[in-house]
Amino acid sequence: MAKLKEGDRVRVVKRPLTEQDKTVYGFFEHMQGLTGVVENVYTTNEVAVKVDLDILPKISADVHREATKKMSDRFLKDAPEEARKQLTKEELEFVPHYVLLVRSEDLEPA
Repeated sequence: MAKLKEGDRVRVVKRPLTEQDKTVYGFFEHMQGLTGVVENVYTTNEVAVKVDLDILPKISADVHREATKKMSDRFLKDAPEEARKQLTKEELEFVPHYVLLVRSEDLEPA
């Protein structure tokens, strides 16, 4: 793929997995086909992609939803009562980003 920059729409390529993918590159089957936006380019081997939440496979979406609920519950439990009262509806319904680190060669324009 051409040089990536922040804001580029990308898709994680679909390809056969190699022995090194899991251990060296951190590339897994569930990542393939996901789309999103480049958030940051650290190196050619580390590109942060903010994944589109609406296209996550069911298992990944369930894990993300459960993690979000746990983070929210923990925050609300630990935050002082006065601080909780000042939170807006948007702040109370915060949804964290789902970001993957992917090699640039495993990305294509979306």
